[in-house]
Amino acid sequence: MYIPLFNTDKHLKKNTVIKIQQNPIISVVPAAVSLGVAISARRLRFISLSTTISNQNTKLYPHSLLAHHYFKISRLNFISIALHFQKNWLCGSCFHQKHFLSLSRFLSSAMAADSSVMFNGNGNGSINPMPNLQRTYQVVVAATKDMGIGKDGKLPWRLPTDLKFFKEITTTTSESGKKNAIVMGRKTWESIPLQFRPLPGRLNVVLTRSGSFDAKAAENVVICGSISSALELLAASPYCTSIEKIFVIGGGEIFRDALNAPECEAIHITEIHTSFECDTFMPPIDFTTFRPWYSSFPKVENNIRYSFTTYVRVRSSVAESLNQSTVSPLDNKPASKKFEVQNFSFLPKMIFERHEEYMYLNLVQEIISQGTSKGDRTGTGTLSKFGCQMRFNLRRGFPLLTTKRVFWRGVVEELLWFISGSTNAKVLQEKGIHIWDDNASREFLDSIGLSEREEGDLGPVYGFQWRHFGARYTNMHNDYAGQGVDQLLDVINKVKHNPDDRRIILSAWNPADLKLMALPPCHMSAQFYVANGELSCQMNQRSADMGLGVPFNIASYALLTCMIAHICELVPGDFIHVLGDAHVYQTHVRPLQEQLHNLPKPFPTLKINSKKKDIDSFVATDFKLIDYDPHQKIEMKMAV
Repeated sequence: MYIPLFNTDKHLKKNTVIKIQQNPIISVVPAAVSLGVAISARRLRFISLSTTISNQNTKLYPHSLLAHHYFKISRLNFISIALHFQKNWLCGSCFHQKHFLSLSRFLSSAMAADSSVMFNGNGNGSINPMPNLQRTYQVVVAATKDMGIGKDGKLPWRLPTDLKFFKEITTTTSESGKKNAIVMGRKTWESIPLQFRPLPGRLNVVLTRSGSFDAKAAENVVICGSISSALELLAASPYCTSIEKIFVIGGGEIFRDALNAPECEAIHITEIHTSFECDTFMPPIDFTTFRPWYSSFPKVENNIRYSFTTYVRVRSSVAESLNQSTVSPLDNKPASKKFEVQNFSFLPKMIFERHEEYMYLNLVQEIISQGTSKGDRTGTGTLSKFGCQMRFNLRRGFPLLTTKRVFWRGVVEELLWFISGSTNAKVLQEKGIHIWDDNASREFLDSIGLSEREEGDLGPVYGFQWRHFGARYTNMHNDYAGQGVDQLLDVINKVKHNPDDRRIILSAWNPADLKLMALPPCHMSAQFYVANGELSCQMNQRSADMGLGVPFNIASYALLTCMIAHICELVPGDFIHVLGDAHVYQTHVRPLQEQLHNLPKPFPTLKINSKKKDIDSFVATDFKLIDYDPHQKIEMKMAV
């Protein structure tokens, strides 16, 4: 028989009295009960119920308990109750001890007889094993490329900026009155200089099995035998309400158990790019389970090159990760498998807001709220800001926006169309790409004085200027091989053979040809830069349609940079996007406001066919976009 007993609300009302007697009834006054205790003559089990007991009426429930107990429960949350019973803990700060002691002994003995405990929330009385009542945590660590983290019990490097970052991320809380906990092994504790321990402003949790450990009496220090017991303790009162976040900070033995464990929701790693000799190591990060959220641009301090990177858990286990890593199909339909984690607001605010998509979102918000109202060629009307910049890191992820679905197949096919030198919009139309249809229509060409131009012929636009700059344009069918300057090949040759050249430039802006173009280039030029084995690109865009064009442009030039880096055996570095007239069309304000309500997700990863080394040999299937899990498509109509 099942008897409702405890409340899953945050706290029971103080002085709630629960009476269990031999008579087959139970009186509960007053409580809203959603958690129950299953008690038979031989067993006690926690089960999930949905029974509500009103304040006015006491309901009676049959039972077969051959005992008689009165007890009083102070303000105590559900997790603490369950842990005290499961672990046989007695805590005077949580319970009125004189009322609780006899019941605790009774419950402990009952649970020892049958430790099958569950919380399934279905109210059907089924019994499942009780899950571990533990909190999640985040790892903070600095490591070399081969995951070295220490030498002779010390850090092999001196990076004051890293220490500042460590202090900031582990001490900052979003709620005043709360603090964070840092969990460490005994060796890590002892590596902290005596005058600095315990680390101030945080609860220091030290893991040790040594009975002679001498920090037990220190203020703000808690000793636990394992990370599991530490997480259980921090899930119980008073820590469940006073500790905001838990950070595991070392050392090697702790990381072996904790780094890729299911309870680890994020890893904040200072990646040391300079080589150091180490004797202590941590395991590698499981990149099928964790995805990059943010990575700083490389920094140099004391001749040490390093960067800050945060990885977030997107799947619950390695096995599920292997099954669920998704390659986005080129038909742009949603992949069948999604991230198991969809909201990443568990991250510290300082990290959450460093997602690079916020550069775009914040600029959109600023233009909508503070932009200058202007007219435009299309007559639609815009809100505008002049002179903006966004900077994306291509080393860890690919900047395809996630707050709405971006037409990835369109990005790839259009860029390959540019590279081919084509100016024929029908080539894209035949592949189901219609982004140039309006500007190539008969009506539009006639409206700008190009009535002699064949429908679909865009004139000497991007691809023509990239591959045949200076050649005389006739029509989209002519063969221009060997004519004009092949700027794209010139860029590749300079990157390969003269990487320090400051004239590695690709320009689509040709004043002599502007009158022949259906649409003068919006993204006018790109300059490339080689340093530290990395290729970076800065693209200048005169006119930036924030709703439709810019998400596409970011992805297109990031892809071009990755392609050239791949051909030249370099690593993609930075993509810097410089915007002249950055504007939001009046017709796009509402859909963009909808997009602003969506929270970013981790950027996907781009894989390029390793066998392709010629810029003209690529086809769309040579590019694999891994783990792109955006929000839904948001419709916006193009202003023509």
